[in-house]
Order: sequence, then structure tokens, then C-alpha cells
Amino acid sequence: MPAERIAQNLAFINWTLLVGLALGSAAVVVLGRLRTQATRGYLAFTAFCALGFGWLAWLSDGALPASLGASPVVADPTWDVPRRLALALFCVLCAVLVVAMARRRRAAPLGIATLATGMAVLVIAALSWGGSPLGSLALLVQLSVLSVATGGVFAAMVLGHWYLVTPKLPEAPLVLLSRLLLWVLVAQVVLFAAWLGLGAGPGAKPGFAGLFGPTALFVWLRLIVGLVFPLVVSWAAVQTARTRSMESATGLLYINVGTIAAGTIVAAGLYFGSGLLV
Repeated sequence: MPAERIAQNLAFINWTLLVGLALGSAAVVVLGRLRTQATRGYLAFTAFCALGFGWLAWLSDGALPASLGASPVVADPTWDVPRRLALALFCVLCAVLVVAMARRRRAAPLGIATLATGMAVLVIAALSWGGSPLGSLALLVQLSVLSVATGGVFAAMVLGHWYLVTPKLPEAPLVLLSRLLLWVLVAQVVLFAAWLGLGAGPGAKPGFAGLFGPTALFVWLRLIVGLVFPLVVSWAAVQTARTRSMESATGLLYINVGTIAAGTIVAAGLYFGSGLLV
């Protein structure tokens, strides 16, 4: 994949990363409020981070180019305004969620509405850049798992820091998030094999051709650096969190923030640059 093609689509890569951080972080806030004993301060801070990422994503959406250059992915401008409106509504709901978490409100309907709006953003994005109905469905699945992994690992890393100032906080919240992250990475590995085997994406060929073609280096980087390595690190984070070695677990999650974010960037670059889902 030529370097200039990656540069042409940096705006779309940036959009994918920011939206993933925003939506994944918001999902952890809702899960943490309804299913764990995570503290008010952690939930409010993570919701504030989701708001910040969402606002940056909204700004970046307005700067997206009208076309993707030589990429096989074709942008449909029909969905630009609905996508930006959905992102704006997501940011508004995140702002309300920050206040609700700070006031110790359970806010289940608000949390569900925030997540539903986030899913609407991904659906509209898939329709914008997916091409065919089947391609849009595949892209929706890809964007969803990228968001859960990218935002989820960020929120889990932040939670690890909370144990330094809240030593009596039970280990269950961090164990739960680390386990969910582990299973999301397992799902991503399965999808990686399925996407390559089926040739998913407007520029892909079936039969694992992506492992040996001109984009092979980036595909292997996505597999090794963005999936296999963080999968092993996530397993180690679960084990250390279970034994209340929170500093070790936080350090491992720090590593995963970098590797999973790098994997998301490579995956977005391969899709928007060459039309490959990995």
C-alpha cells in the first residue's frame, strides 16, 4: 500500500480512532454503573473523556474529504449530515451522563440512549463507506469491535489508576473489564481470519490473499502487534488483577492501550486505503 495513499486517508483513520475511544469509553461507563462497584469519580471522569473524544470526532468529521482518492472505498455524501448530527447528539448525551455519574445517579435510560446514539453513528458510518448492503454490514461489525476494543482498553487502564487512590475498591470491576477485553480480542482474531478468508472489503480477494499481496506487511502488523500480542497481555492483566496486583495490571493495560490503538490505526488504514477488512 503506497505511503501517499495512507496520507490521503489520515482523516478517516483519525475519525475511526476518536470514535472508537468515545463510544468504547461510554460503553464502559454504562456497564460500570449498572454492573460493578466502580466509584463515582471514575465513572464521571471516564464519561468526561468520552465526551472529549466525541467532540474531537465531531470536529474531525466536519473536516473529512469528499472522496478517498485512489482507494476502492467510495464515500456516499448522502450520509454526511446525519452522521454529524448523530455525533453531536452523542456528545450532548455524554455531557448529561457526566453530570449523572457525578451525582451518583443510576441513569439506566440515559446510558442506554447514549449507547443507542453511538450505535447510530456507527450504522450511518457503515452506510457512508460500506458500499453495498453486505459491505455496510461487514463494516458495521468491524467498527463496532474496534470501538469496544479501543475505548474499552482506555477505560480499563484509567480504572487501574483508581486503585492507587481507592485501595478498598474491590478487584471485580477491573477483572470484569480485563476479561471482556480479552474476549473482544478473541473475537477480533476470529473476524480477522474470516475477513481475509472471505475477502471482505471492496478491495479484497478471497483465500487469504491479503497475507501475501502488496499490503502484506500491514496485514501482518495488524495480526501480530494489534491482535496476538495484546491478547497475550490481556490474559496476563486478568491474572494480575485477580491477585490484586493492580500496579502490574495497570502497567499491562498501558501496553495494551498502545498496541490496540496501533492495531486500530492499521486496520482503518487498510480499509480506507486499500479496501481491506482485517
